[in-house]
Amino acid sequence: MAKQSTNNSLPVFDKPKVELHVHLDGAVRPETILHFAKKREMKLPVDTVEDLLQLIVCEKPASLTVFLGKFAHYMPVIAGDREAIKRIAYEFVETKAKEGVIYVEVRYSPHFLANCNVDPLPWNQKEGDLTPDEVVNLVNQGLREGEQAFNIKARSILCCMRHMPKWSSEVVELCKKYRNEGVVAIDLAGDESLNCEAFPGHRRAYEEAVKSGIHRTVHAGEVGPPSVVREAVEVLKAERIGHGYHTVEDQELYSQLLKQNMHFETCPISSYLTGACDPDYTKHPIIRFREDKANYSINTDDPLIFKSTLEDDYKTVKKYMGFTEEEFMRVNLNSAKSSFLPEKEKKDLLNRLYEAYGMVKTTEF
Repeated sequence: MAKQSTNNSLPVFDKPKVELHVHLDGAVRPETILHFAKKREMKLPVDTVEDLLQLIVCEKPASLTVFLGKFAHYMPVIAGDREAIKRIAYEFVETKAKEGVIYVEVRYSPHFLANCNVDPLPWNQKEGDLTPDEVVNLVNQGLREGEQAFNIKARSILCCMRHMPKWSSEVVELCKKYRNEGVVAIDLAGDESLNCEAFPGHRRAYEEAVKSGIHRTVHAGEVGPPSVVREAVEVLKAERIGHGYHTVEDQELYSQLLKQNMHFETCPISSYLTGACDPDYTKHPIIRFREDKANYSINTDDPLIFKSTLEDDYKTVKKYMGFTEEEFMRVNLNSAKSSFLPEKEKKDLLNRLYEAYGMVKTTEF
């Protein structure tokens, strides 16, 4: 994966890390895209890694719409191919291990990678025989093999898409079916202007998730107003908020979520390049989160499209937001505490971090 950081510089935080918000389809290696384009005889407008990156990387702040359009360049190459789907999951784990991550939760839409039993068919694919159910099974296999090869723990979150409420009931059923095989939660991603009042399919899926004990996170307050965050918490019963930057614009809601110890999955470089926040990092809501000792994590979101690594995000918050070693440790401990692992595994993860950070072990949450 392309990196902005230089190999000869020492890592900003050279200790074990936890990552909670990263999209599998936004973390594919460019070499893998070119490999499957050739293998599947699918014509891309480019044929080198450099040219491919020029096509799909966001170099400067753009709209979230422009950013989402980047996926259409390469997703047809990966979607619908069993080998490709398993391989991107495996390679994802390898990449995260190299970044010093010991636990990661990776998310994706099973429907966006399928070409059968999905309406409409994504990415202008022809109908095939790969269902959303089999997609989840393939990703689980790739992650499991990656875990064994690279000695890290990887779990997955299945995404509902705001513009496709009819997919959501199947997403929650897949969460239930594969809950003991690595799937730990449900997510809702996409255009925040599409609320759940107008699209009740998402609300019903989240009600089923609550009833079935499936963990819940929701993309909210990334580019949308605080009202989207309020809906995520009050209607969808979200346990974590994906991004959540604009929560700070509603002081009452923000104070309430601080008291509840709500976890915000922040993605610094992503928020700059999608135009979610002020392009001046020194005015970023993450600074407010840090000052208020909020519960939040630092994540990459879509490292392929941002041509970034977790190290780049850590460098960014250190350089522009005054982050210290102490804050990096606090953030990663909070990430572990807010992970969707079962309690026993969560305690084991926390103990690994306490040991690595030279801290007194405690399993108090």
